[in-house]
Amino acid sequence: MNSQQPLTVHIKYGEVEYTFSGSLEEVWAALNRFFAEHAPAFQIAKTLVLSVDLQKLAEDCKGLIGFADNAPHLLVSKEKLTDNETLALHLLAAHLGFRLGILKTDVLSREELQAKLGKNPKITSTRLGELVKAEIAEKTGEGGYRITSFGLAQMQREWLPKIKAKLGL
Repeated sequence: MNSQQPLTVHIKYGEVEYTFSGSLEEVWAALNRFFAEHAPAFQIAKTLVLSVDLQKLAEDCKGLIGFADNAPHLLVSKEKLTDNETLALHLLAAHLGFRLGILKTDVLSREELQAKLGKNPKITSTRLGELVKAEIAEKTGEGGYRITSFGLAQMQREWLPKIKAKLGL
């Protein structure tokens, strides 16, 4: 490559976007400055952003959640779970099913959740309100519910290990 020939490099990482143009030496120096300035911030931000590895989450759900006939199912008796655990697992199953391409949405209606919980509408609404207040679930504009990113992280880090320990899984 001729170092006199103009070079253009475009970098996009998340919301950060830069374009560098000039000689090879100028672009190389600009890239080095860019990474020296931004790489530490990227690394720090990466450690603070809650993210969930879908494959690991699916592994963590073995024995708790399964799919049959294009629908999610709990593989454990809901009598052994609290109402909030049951609802959170159903919301987690909907998320996993959607992300894996098994389901068309990750949103469940209050009526669907009530049927899955097997309790009256008032208890279901109260428990869903608790999950929303704890930021495990969110209410959608259409009145349905889905698990939040924070809820996914909490489920993976705290709830699933406790549920599995309680059930002897």
